[in-house]
Amino acid sequence: MKAVRSVLEYLKGIGVTHVFGIPAGSVNAFFNELYDMPEITPIVTKHEGAASYMAASYAKYSKQMSVCIGSSGPGGTNLVTGAANAMREHLPILFFTGAVPVNTMGLNASQELDADPIFKSVTKYSVTVTDSKDLLKEVVKATEIAMSGVPGPVHIAMPIDVQHGDGGQAEIPSFINKEEIIPNLTIIKEVAKNLVEKESGYILVGQGVRNSVEQLIELAEILDWPIITTPQAKGLIPTEHPLLAGVFGFAAHENASNLISTGDAKSLLIVGSSLGETATSNYNEHLTKGRFTVQMDFDSTVFNRKYPIDIPVLGDIQLSLSYLIEELRTYEFSRKMTTQKKKEVDIRNTEEYNTKNVLFKLQEYLPTSTRFSVDIGEFMAYVIHHMDVLESNTFDINVHFGAMGSGIGSAIGSKLAEPDRPSVAITGDGCFFMHGMEILTAKEYNIPVLFIVMNNARLGMVYHGHSLQYKRTHPSFEQEPINIAAMAAAMNIPSFRMNNMEDLTQEVINNLTNLHGPAVLEVALIDNNVPPMGDRVKFLSSFGK
Repeated sequence: MKAVRSVLEYLKGIGVTHVFGIPAGSVNAFFNELYDMPEITPIVTKHEGAASYMAASYAKYSKQMSVCIGSSGPGGTNLVTGAANAMREHLPILFFTGAVPVNTMGLNASQELDADPIFKSVTKYSVTVTDSKDLLKEVVKATEIAMSGVPGPVHIAMPIDVQHGDGGQAEIPSFINKEEIIPNLTIIKEVAKNLVEKESGYILVGQGVRNSVEQLIELAEILDWPIITTPQAKGLIPTEHPLLAGVFGFAAHENASNLISTGDAKSLLIVGSSLGETATSNYNEHLTKGRFTVQMDFDSTVFNRKYPIDIPVLGDIQLSLSYLIEELRTYEFSRKMTTQKKKEVDIRNTEEYNTKNVLFKLQEYLPTSTRFSVDIGEFMAYVIHHMDVLESNTFDINVHFGAMGSGIGSAIGSKLAEPDRPSVAITGDGCFFMHGMEILTAKEYNIPVLFIVMNNARLGMVYHGHSLQYKRTHPSFEQEPINIAAMAAAMNIPSFRMNNMEDLTQEVINNLTNLHGPAVLEVALIDNNVPPMGDRVKFLSSFGK
């Protein structure tokens, strides 16, 4: 059997149904075999970077490994950003890149690149296969590495001749199920004992809780402790829950920030957060100061990085939470009828045409189950700070390694992973000019995503951040306004351009949703209000003085 065919038979056997990427000469053999494999759909994108973010979102919400492919040379380097993102988000993605024939390596062949060492720093495993008989074996090995322990991306470079070569009579193996990371029960007992003795505390929730929200809420209600989320975890805990204190970190809420900085809680339970810069409000020293600190995670490398941890709990988060709940019950703890905690109240004067009010209106007109894939821009701060979480798992926010334009691909991947959930991308004109042509990808595959483009004819986050830090901005941060709705219309994609609040109605949203393909809502708006970025500008301003 041809080596590349055996690889695709294996991928089909473990449930792979989509491959994201762009065909090219160095991977033609791979795509050629897909002609005879209707079970796997190649999602041909307009840029490999967008393909990598589609694959990331697909892996996140399908809870399966996803596959992404690019050509040798520039196609491969275009995937590196997505691989670095997948590494930060612990997402299992198998990245394939083409490579020049083995006998031309080192001879300056067309688009020759030794991709293996480039990917090594941003993946769990990277290899160049130089013998056709090793290709399937390496793919199986990489797949198991991607899914085992802490999930993450892997990379395989496939020379053209290796793909075409005879892979031998190797048996197509079945996929080995991921083993759970079982927490140590003795440590769980120690955690429970200390939390009971300390009596008061806060729970800081990161995106690692995505698949354990029910257990997290049950634990919070048993302890009757406030829940504080990181920006990445926005969307996991419904706004209406009485224990939710808000977001800490980038675009933070005042109530949550005050609890961390001046609150008198004796304990801090950190669940599913690596405590990075945006999650900790620029490594705020008050986070753990004077508090007994417990951190639960499936990644042992996050413990004691910046903050001292009294008890680290290594294990699958869902299991760790369940074990802790059971242990607390031995102390006769049970879920309490929680009372409404003090929360910030958004004053909603919805008449002014500004970013905040547009977002409020959009959420009013869209189904509560809508997942918002949020791109990188000033609007992201408004989303984190102001938008309500009406149902769990309805925001995909990437402040870790999100590139401008990443939200566009993420919305497409999310829709493919969960076809029944409405998918909306909130992006900006700067992001759109980077990856906006992926609306054509959505059109070509009949993927119904609503792309909301906040068009202020400038790099908004840069503009406001630079202005706050240096008290001036460069003219190059702004550009001539472009009618993006007209661009979409030229591609035969339904679109609408709003210029004031009165333009946004339920009828407009109805006309742009429930379609058999994408639509574009352009929000032409220059909002000179300062976005609620929290201490981000203060942090940047501390340099160069």
